[in-house]
Amino acid sequence: MSESKPDPKKTLTSDEIAEAGLDGWTEDGGTLTATFATKSFATGLELVNLIGASAEENNHHPDLLLTYPSVQVTWSSHDVGGITSRDVRLARATTEHAEGLGISVAG
Repeated sequence: MSESKPDPKKTLTSDEIAEAGLDGWTEDGGTLTATFATKSFATGLELVNLIGASAEENNHHPDLLLTYPSVQVTWSSHDVGGITSRDVRLARATTEHAEGLGISVAG
């Protein structure tokens, strides 16, 4: 028996978001946000490009703030007014992209 996929339009509860185990991400007002310490503008731009490719592939787009020396990423499902499984999945992908570049969550 296969597990059913989560409804991408269902907003998640705070408990469901906490259970997702997104280290370094904070939930605030229906958004998931993390800041990554890129240490250089060029590395930050590389991270933004990777996030952008994932966003385009999934037709779900974050708010991004690229500065020297960090990138702030905010995921939210504006169409349903909260955080959904799409945001959790893409927050994980964002963290994986960062880890692949040797970038950590700023803290």
